[in-house]
Amino acid sequence: MPRPDTPLPEGIAEALNDRRGGFNRLIGLRFTSVEYDEVVAELNVTEDLHQPYGLVHGGVYATMIETLASVGAAMNAMPYGQSCVGLENSTSFVRAVRDGKLVGRATPVTRGRRTHVWEVRIEGGDGKLAATGRVRMLCMEAGAEVAGEKVAMKT
Repeated sequence: MPRPDTPLPEGIAEALNDRRGGFNRLIGLRFTSVEYDEVVAELNVTEDLHQPYGLVHGGVYATMIETLASVGAAMNAMPYGQSCVGLENSTSFVRAVRDGKLVGRATPVTRGRRTHVWEVRIEGGDGKLAATGRVRMLCMEAGAEVAGEKVAMKT
């Protein structure tokens, strides 16, 4: 599927921040840049995001990876009347982080008519790589159902 020709609306990152789901709001994830070819978000590390050893919990990285890849795929699929859902999320932990900021950057590996694959790199506030991941997404036509309901934004 080619990249859409229509530009994304001004202020799309702010609009997404206003519509964040409860879990992304809970962990403090904020979008800073949203384009067809790249989605960037960040969060401040707090003790609430730690596992028992005082390190950022692996679920935080997996959440960031899933969210950034999902937004990237959705931005590319919506102009074609499609919605996207995740099929597979692979997260690799590279370096432990205890505090500061995490910045995630998602870029497309492939954007097909039915599936997308997005890669995400997460760096600590010092710019060092902390985690990487890939998410495979299914692109569905308008009106498709998942778990007994039509796919639609709830927030």
